[in-house]
Amino acid sequence: MFVKVCGLKNIEQIDWAIELGYDAIGVVVYKGSKRYVGESAASDILNYSSGKIKSVVVSMTFEDVAPYIDKCDYYQIYDSVNIDNEKFIFATDSERDFSFCKYIIYDSSKGSGVYTGFPKWLNKYKDKLIIAGGLNINNVVQTLSEITPFGIDISSGVEGKNGKDFYLMKKFIEKVRKGEEH
Repeated sequence: MFVKVCGLKNIEQIDWAIELGYDAIGVVVYKGSKRYVGESAASDILNYSSGKIKSVVVSMTFEDVAPYIDKCDYYQIYDSVNIDNEKFIFATDSERDFSFCKYIIYDSSKGSGVYTGFPKWLNKYKDKLIIAGGLNINNVVQTLSEITPFGIDISSGVEGKNGKDFYLMKKFIEKVRKGEEH
């Protein structure tokens, strides 16, 4: 299972993700997010992660991620754009035609981290589906028993008082890997 940890803000957090066995990291360049990193920090994170772990630049529009396209492995946006679908992860909260993108991230919370469950129609897309939205160590195993996606995206579920928390990141990936065994 592909597991992405999103909203990383520094090199130390990337090292944690690598050490713990995450498959990808997400860098948020959407200015309206509390996980936003500026241009310099985003470039530093993407340069550091290159060749070590897959990177995803995250925002609402293509305009926001365009400056980083050559520096990342994937870009994740809510706009449907007619360009390179091998790098395009489309973020959605509703069903539609998904043939134009490499992967889809279903997050009915739109980044707020509120768990609402997952509709059954998502199973049609499980070969390209990444689920997100309110996942944490308490609900991820049950969720994986109900829906079998290509991957999982976690952010607020591994945050403590001071942002990303190594212990929560560790427990989450352990639960995911354990859930895969069943």
